[in-house]
Amino acid sequence: MDVTKLLSLWQKTSRLPFGKWLFSRILGHFVPYTGSIGAVVESLTPGYVRVSLRDKRKVRNHLNSIHAIALMNLGEMVSGLALNVGLPSNVRGIVTSMEIEFLKKARGTLVAESRCDIPEVVEDMQFTVSGQIVDKDGDAVANITAHWRLGLKSQ
Repeated sequence: MDVTKLLSLWQKTSRLPFGKWLFSRILGHFVPYTGSIGAVVESLTPGYVRVSLRDKRKVRNHLNSIHAIALMNLGEMVSGLALNVGLPSNVRGIVTSMEIEFLKKARGTLVAESRCDIPEVVEDMQFTVSGQIVDKDGDAVANITAHWRLGLKSQ
């Protein structure tokens, strides 16, 4: 799916009963690894996204908390959605590196948010998007930083 169509799909589905869940499943179909954690997009606009992740067995580790890589996956998801739904159709992006700071064990339903300004892309460039993951008490469990390479699509 073309990333630029995501915002339109969100606007159509998010108002429906179970529409946020439906949008999230469609996203997971087109981005299977992202879909593997079962996160649900709660809010989406260019430059901002909020996603929830229920604590369930398939995302847990041996310490009975949400696995570090599931948190990294969630962080990549929110950074990508916040950035990519605001980019014009002639721009593409790919993550080149990520950092995550684990602050406490992640248990219970989590909420991940990311905010960014949408850059004007006229040539290949690096762009950094940050985000945070909090637990049900509002305590930060992880901070993420994703570095994206943005460029114009070939004609």
